[in-house]
Amino acid sequence: MGGCFSKPKPVEVKVEVMAPDKEKEREKESLSPNGKVSPMSPCKANGSTKHVEERPITIDLYQNPKDMVEMAVCHVNELQDGQMREVDVAYGKALLIKERGEYCAIGHKCPHYGAPLVKGVLTNGRIRCPWHGACFNVATGDIEDFPGLDSLPKFQVRIEKEKVIVRASKQALQSQKRVKWMARCATLSDSSFSNTSVLIIGSGPAGMVCAETLRQEGFTERIVMCTMEMHLPYDRPKLSKSLECQAEQITLRSKEFLSQYNIEVQTEREVLSVDVKGKVVHFKNGFRMEYNKLLIATGSRPKSLQCQGADLENVYQLRTPEDANCIAKLANDRNAVIVGASFIGMEVAAYLTDKAHSVSVIGIENIPFRKVLGEKVGRSVMKMFETNRVKFYLQNEVSELRGQNGKVKEVVLKSGKILRADVCVVGIGVVPATSFLKQSGINMDSKGFLPVNKLMQTNVPGVFAAGDVVTFPLAFRNNKKVNVGHWQMAHMHGRIVALNILGKGIEINTVPYFWTAMFGKSIRYAGHGEGFDDVIIQGDLDERKFVAFYTKSDEVIAVSSMNYDPIVSKVAEVMASGRTIKKRDVETGDMSWLFGKGT
Repeated sequence: MGGCFSKPKPVEVKVEVMAPDKEKEREKESLSPNGKVSPMSPCKANGSTKHVEERPITIDLYQNPKDMVEMAVCHVNELQDGQMREVDVAYGKALLIKERGEYCAIGHKCPHYGAPLVKGVLTNGRIRCPWHGACFNVATGDIEDFPGLDSLPKFQVRIEKEKVIVRASKQALQSQKRVKWMARCATLSDSSFSNTSVLIIGSGPAGMVCAETLRQEGFTERIVMCTMEMHLPYDRPKLSKSLECQAEQITLRSKEFLSQYNIEVQTEREVLSVDVKGKVVHFKNGFRMEYNKLLIATGSRPKSLQCQGADLENVYQLRTPEDANCIAKLANDRNAVIVGASFIGMEVAAYLTDKAHSVSVIGIENIPFRKVLGEKVGRSVMKMFETNRVKFYLQNEVSELRGQNGKVKEVVLKSGKILRADVCVVGIGVVPATSFLKQSGINMDSKGFLPVNKLMQTNVPGVFAAGDVVTFPLAFRNNKKVNVGHWQMAHMHGRIVALNILGKGIEINTVPYFWTAMFGKSIRYAGHGEGFDDVIIQGDLDERKFVAFYTKSDEVIAVSSMNYDPIVSKVAEVMASGRTIKKRDVETGDMSWLFGKGT
């Protein structure tokens, strides 16, 4: 591993990341749709136009000696290949790793939510987080799979008198995260300018990662992200798990950060239509913006109840921090009714159990999560909710909402049952937010999803799509076209889009990974279990310590677990390697074949 054994000298590295287009094509792309040179096109002294920065980078791990500390952390023979250990280094901890006879040290906490990486999975030069599946290169600390935006700090390691010595920055030891180098826009921009090199519609993780990846690759042209939201991009999965969180507490990047790297976020911008021939996006307020490359990452919108009273006050679809805050406030010591036993609905129900007077969940299925997690796991989760005072009204639907003074007071079920309700949360599914594209010429399927290829390209050149709105080829399921609405997957989509805006030809190849949290317990899930025909369960469902393998024919296509870390991350690594897991491998209960040294 580079820099593991001796103090490196400062190295001058000249890096140039270029889109592999011909000069004429580069010149063409520097033009706005009306044929004029874009004011955002950076020009070099010799008159050539480039999309990316040609920059010298000085790599010097010892540039501030006063900030550095070092400690001997173990004997050189103490760890075997494939092992890792959390070690103390004066002001903090580091994760010490030994692979192929060499030691390396990186941050010990996942930058996403702080998971201890020593409990993760180490495979072929990368480590996967045990909680949510983010992956990091152990040689550089760079993030390689998601969720999360930050990388890990990399610490210097050397061997001296048979001792392993780690040298690290105090600041890095305390922060346990690192922002990768990013370029800035070559020319100053103004939000009133009506054209941009890259326009991103939507401010979720796909758009955020796309913008950051472009800057990390040296892209110096204008990047504009437009959103209907009033907030900067934020961590949406936290809304249903922590209803009282404030928008500023869950912001993905600060206003100052976005400004520093010239990533423009224009809030409260609603798109009316896209003209792909003219390369123009039209907004509701009459504003229009020309683009060179377009990313559509508008996510999904919740389905509404279609019944009398659906427009009453205190009926919510959880979409914004304001929605979450209102739900929490209205439910305090009152009666809460959740319509829909979806993951969001169930997370909201779990959060409200120790705050509301009563919590009721209405669902059309006989068991929550049955289609995703299987009947046995779903029943186990349902028991956990019932133990916490949640009442279920399953195989049922809402026929009417009744109000008093314009506010919801009762939920009437088709069975005739009437539930008292001071707040009603509707979580009955979502549809892709793509209605504004109907006349655009961008292909949509019958459900409103945008089909993309392995490069995340739509049928229109220069137009990409990512996140909840797409169906894409899932590599480990033989390139089956799927829609995967996971937070992690949207991150990866955004990265692939950015790389292919730069012409790198990188194909999407990742294993879906998601999680849900209820009553202090988490269910982790990896793979894509659509169409599973059997579930092999190891462990104890009653004790809520189990792993469930979802199989189709004789192949494992997904896995879920509770209190069984890092099994899901390990299976995800096996799937990512291209190896097929057979049903017979998991039926015996002997899972030693999954684990190597140190995990």
